[in-house]
Amino acid sequence: MYQHLAHGISLYSGKTRAYLRYKKIPFVERLSSADYANIEQHVGRKIIPVVVTPEGEYIQDTTVIIDRLEQRFPTPSVYPDRPWQKLVALLLEVYGDEWLLLAAMHYRWHFKRQNLWFVLNQFGDVIKPRWPGWAKPLVAIPAALYFGRMYRPLMGLTAQTEPELEKATETFLRDFDRHLQDHDFLLGSRPSIGDFGLVAPLHAHMAQDPYPKQWLQDIAPRVFDWTRRMQNPPGEAGHFLPDDAVPETLYPILGHMFRQQFPMLSATLKKVAEWVAEHPDADHFPRTIGRHDFMLGSAQASRAILPYQQWMFQRPLRHYQGLAAGDKARIDPILKQLGGFDGLQQPIPVALDYINHRLTVASFF
Repeated sequence: MYQHLAHGISLYSGKTRAYLRYKKIPFVERLSSADYANIEQHVGRKIIPVVVTPEGEYIQDTTVIIDRLEQRFPTPSVYPDRPWQKLVALLLEVYGDEWLLLAAMHYRWHFKRQNLWFVLNQFGDVIKPRWPGWAKPLVAIPAALYFGRMYRPLMGLTAQTEPELEKATETFLRDFDRHLQDHDFLLGSRPSIGDFGLVAPLHAHMAQDPYPKQWLQDIAPRVFDWTRRMQNPPGEAGHFLPDDAVPETLYPILGHMFRQQFPMLSATLKKVAEWVAEHPDADHFPRTIGRHDFMLGSAQASRAILPYQQWMFQRPLRHYQGLAAGDKARIDPILKQLGGFDGLQQPIPVALDYINHRLTVASFF
């Protein structure tokens, strides 16, 4: 049995749980004080989710977990083997993991009156799972204060950007809902790595916390049903669409990603290279390396620079830039139409790797 050290309130736990269930990997999910101590010992910090293999290896980071388990459980793969579908799946994993994260944090912590009691109970269950129910909300208050204050300056959410975020989130949800009218998942009747990226923010925060849950059910009921389907996958593996087809109903979502997220990701590539030049002896990256300006809709703000986002962005970049000329000739007109062509041409000045639970400069790329 694999062990999934995770919790229902945890955003990224929803990604790995959905994957483990879809692949029918035998696992047990739990979380206790002893588990946190073991995580800190093996990983270097208290963080979830973590998967412990039957051999006792601790694997952290959802993308690392999925890629490691794909080697052990290769079928059905969550990575399409056709070039255009794989690019879209990799892009939407980045979009879910790193851009919809803003919406997930906003809709949990901005609407405190509606969400706070639920969140305190859930956090208390994470922090002190063996404590009596009446005491759990009390022990969760410091953690709630930390997360409730930390996310806005980290992510650049202000009185000006929050209304833009809400408009963009509603647009995305309605677009995704229209797509799900004809497809069970992003690329057919089978979830891809893109689905698992999207489910991280859309399940734990948006489809569980009281305020966004009701809102999601009202404006995008198919998306809500999809979150449930991702956490309780059908018995059949399903299929990706034939002939490398990507439904045009995904084009609005990709276009939004190219307009909103790509400029920030491009800026991060440059800032990471500058930081490495200024810190030649550093053996790993801190979580943030300064701040930069970005646009959210028509509003500008400052947010933290997160090197990890470059590591995620490298995946679709490396896939696209390694495609054969014939595949690019077929894909590029669509990318130009949607506004993503230029962003996928850019070089990676300093490539990153994720080794032993740390983000480092890659020795080769």
